[in-house]
Amino acid sequence: MQLDVYNMSGDVVGSMDLSDEIFAIEPNEDAVYRVMIAQQANKRQGTHKAKGRSEVRGGGRKPFRQKGTGRARQGSTRSPNHVGGGVVFGPAPRSYRVRLPRKLRRLALLSMLSSKAGNEKLVVLDELTIENGKTRVMADVLKNIGADTSALIVTAGKNESVVRSARNLPDVKTAPVNALSVLDLMKYDRMIATREAIETLEEVYAS
Repeated sequence: MQLDVYNMSGDVVGSMDLSDEIFAIEPNEDAVYRVMIAQQANKRQGTHKAKGRSEVRGGGRKPFRQKGTGRARQGSTRSPNHVGGGVVFGPAPRSYRVRLPRKLRRLALLSMLSSKAGNEKLVVLDELTIENGKTRVMADVLKNIGADTSALIVTAGKNESVVRSARNLPDVKTAPVNALSVLDLMKYDRMIATREAIETLEEVYAS
């Protein structure tokens, strides 16, 4: 597969051959779905908690005598059928973490990369340098390359100026290659990557 390479002004300045093993495989929807669910689950904190009957305060004394009142017998005002009582089978702290095989995670990521490239949602820049992290400059770059919808900007490593310039733009996120996730690739319409980032991807995921 071959893609045009653009500069920050939106002009084609060359072309780049992409590895078919990474950007032209048959997308595996099942792998993408399983990794998406796992990543969403792993983001959950699992700190929810509701107090059970043995944990709420009060209720040590029997509220009224067993017989003779005409009411149902009660042993505590903190039983679940009373206001202020404990919660039956309430949530407790737990881990939602899901562990998936490394090969499955790799397949899902390559499937999303191939989907972006195959649907013409991948834009390659020869370089991306934003002086002083100006948001206006980043907005102009996105406009020049036609990324008027949501965009995921991928760089070879963490670039502070690029991060600063994009963080105030709606529906725009930056990520280094080592932090690329299936969730981000699914959420954002366009993937904008520098030539160096593509080379790093091919180096890391080369079989």
